[in-house]
Amino acid sequence: MHDHFFHKTTLPNGLRIVTAPMPQTRSVAVSLYVGTGSRYETAEQAGLAHFLEHLCFKGTERRPTPQEVSQAIDGVGGMINAATDKELTVFYSKVAQAHLDLAIDVVADLVRRPLLSAEEMEKERKVVLEELAMVADSPQQQVDVLLDETLWPDQPLGRDIAGSEESVLGLTPEMAKDYLRRQYVPNNVVLSVAGAIDHRQVTELAAEQLGDWEPGVPDGWYPAVDGQQRPRAVTKHRPTEQAHISIAVRGLPLQHPRRYALSLLSSVLGEGMGSRLALELRERRGLCYDVHCYASYLQDIGAFIIYAGVDPQKAGETVTAILEELARLRNEPVPEEELARAKEMAKGRILLRMEDTRVVSDWIGAQELLAGRVRTIDDVSEMIDAVSPADIQDVARELFLKERLNLAVVGPFRSGRGLAKLLQL
Repeated sequence: MHDHFFHKTTLPNGLRIVTAPMPQTRSVAVSLYVGTGSRYETAEQAGLAHFLEHLCFKGTERRPTPQEVSQAIDGVGGMINAATDKELTVFYSKVAQAHLDLAIDVVADLVRRPLLSAEEMEKERKVVLEELAMVADSPQQQVDVLLDETLWPDQPLGRDIAGSEESVLGLTPEMAKDYLRRQYVPNNVVLSVAGAIDHRQVTELAAEQLGDWEPGVPDGWYPAVDGQQRPRAVTKHRPTEQAHISIAVRGLPLQHPRRYALSLLSSVLGEGMGSRLALELRERRGLCYDVHCYASYLQDIGAFIIYAGVDPQKAGETVTAILEELARLRNEPVPEEELARAKEMAKGRILLRMEDTRVVSDWIGAQELLAGRVRTIDDVSEMIDAVSPADIQDVARELFLKERLNLAVVGPFRSGRGLAKLLQL
């Protein structure tokens, strides 16, 4: 891909428009990214960004009922949804190319003119509380929440994106309206569109719907606090058939020069059936069905996370086996042949995913919002190819330290002291 991979225009009010033409497709994906999420919240606001995302679908000035909002896109065979993360909120729609103008109209309507009525907020509060209850009933999701609390104690990054029952019960319509006014402003927004589109047409449609949107001064995010000096371990008792184990260390920021070395380390260690963790824990030892790892990247920090679901009696052996593989990456260079396979897997996954207009819209929109620039597929492929075995060993030595280990376990344990003693590297 070259310069024509994407196009960018900034409206006078600061709204950024990025598009990726995919003339071979019959669909268009419209995504509107807002620079806000759970790490923008105080403790009293916990869950507010997520709650507001829900409320935007409960009626707008032009489509005053939830049914009218959903039917506008459902009626043309499209889909519409939204998601909230730690650093962004995104509203997105995918429709046939002929309905591009409708998709932009509806998405713009959601973020500019939501009613945020007290009545709908009370209804949706029950829905969000049920969402929290669903997570609490899912051990695999619960261990993720527990791990965040362990990695990032007493700060926004350590809280559930949806908040807690206590914080959700305390959210008010006034808080939602104030948050909308502050954070949902055009200079804090990126509109990304991918598919069978023309950049000029998209820009004109966006200017019609969003050009008169008044800019503002949004609040920033709370930086990560890192005071860890020794391993941390926490266990939550649940009468489950499996022990759900997550091990994590703090990782690298989104734009760190070693980001692609860490991503390839993740591929080698625990992505795919041929990865080291899959071969050692599943194929050789028969400890688990699901074991995997991944790296997450935020603007000032990141995390490297490993998960395994095992027989509770095998939890100790599993923790030890995982740490042995981390030590191996730190102590021994990855063989060139193994690294070459990881590189081809990483590049192949990107290419296959990029046939979907929704994925391309996400690729250009999220990068523009969080990094202020868009890397092409060729850019990323070159960075992947440039990673050496020494680069991977260096990042393993930097991150995989005993005092940086964090362990979260959900399962039938009354105490986690035995597992905590295994945190050695």
